[in-house]
Amino acid sequence: MKITKIEAYRVELPLHEGSYKWSGGNTVAIFDSTVVAVSTDEGITGYGEVCPLGSAYLAAYANGARTGIAELAPSLIGLDPTGLGVLNAHMDWAMRGHPYVKSPIDVACWDILGKSCGKPVATLLGGRFGDDFPLYRAISQDTPEAMAERVAQYRAEGYTKFQLKVGSDVDTDVARIIAAAEELETDDVLIADANTGWTQHAAMRVAAFVRDVDVYIEQPCKTYEECLAVRRHTDRPFVLDEVIDDLAMVVRGHADQAMDVINLKISKVGGLTKARQIRDLCVSLGIAMTIEDTWGGDIVTAAIAHLAHSTPPELLFTTTDFNSYVTVSIAEGAPQRKHGRMTTSDAPGLGITPRFEVLGAPVISIPN
Repeated sequence: MKITKIEAYRVELPLHEGSYKWSGGNTVAIFDSTVVAVSTDEGITGYGEVCPLGSAYLAAYANGARTGIAELAPSLIGLDPTGLGVLNAHMDWAMRGHPYVKSPIDVACWDILGKSCGKPVATLLGGRFGDDFPLYRAISQDTPEAMAERVAQYRAEGYTKFQLKVGSDVDTDVARIIAAAEELETDDVLIADANTGWTQHAAMRVAAFVRDVDVYIEQPCKTYEECLAVRRHTDRPFVLDEVIDDLAMVVRGHADQAMDVINLKISKVGGLTKARQIRDLCVSLGIAMTIEDTWGGDIVTAAIAHLAHSTPPELLFTTTDFNSYVTVSIAEGAPQRKHGRMTTSDAPGLGITPRFEVLGAPVISIPN
């Protein structure tokens, strides 16, 4: 089997709640997502998606994804999409860095692999554990009272895990955490996610103020070293996210006892192939994981679901359903939230079919 064409589509994903706010005053109202179609000489086409969280979160942005795909795609024509190790080695040779550019291509090739052998991607990733798995709900930055009300609202929808977007001034963030914690019920989980928004000294103060609160602290500072310093001064369970971008960082973090949980984002590490490598290492080391991505619609949600469902439940801290946050559906067959939980499709590949009436015409087509 050989790759004969790579196309990319641009689609806007507005949010049900109007906007999404996190640390540093960052906000997004409409997400700019890119869907990739990889076609083959055997008539099988696979699909992937990448959706950066704006341009001020990671070293990634929507136009950069499409520019990178247009740059990388010509060198992939003629390769076997089912030889995922070779394909990824070639992408890394042809383009240094830019993992988010490679991610939707890699995911699309997993979709092709599943379709070619008649198996769901979750089966190829190790098999499905159980019937479904739990989700978390991100709570956009707002007043302490409003964020606490969101906890009650989302619990009514079936969620039991809540990720607060903090990372502003210490007093407000402490009030947010305490107000939300007061809404918790038995077995609920609360995560205070600063998204690198605190300085080290501010994070130290927050950790001290919430030492008696049942809350996880996620990525308080920008650098690994700052986060590690905070970790060593608190007994609150600790999550690392933005700094975990490859296998080496997981090994380093494990050696330093820098975290209890990592946040594994598929596009941040370059796709399902490398995400699976990190997932399997974490399973071997006993590190719990939140499995997700930066953002996305139905196709990203499907990829997340297949990786999450094939992860041992005791090490799947949580995951998310981005397609429930947005107002536009870009594919049929994508997994849907049911009472705060989700499952994967039994169909081959990712189990999705793009809605081309939504995607429109491709903005990139290689070869033309």
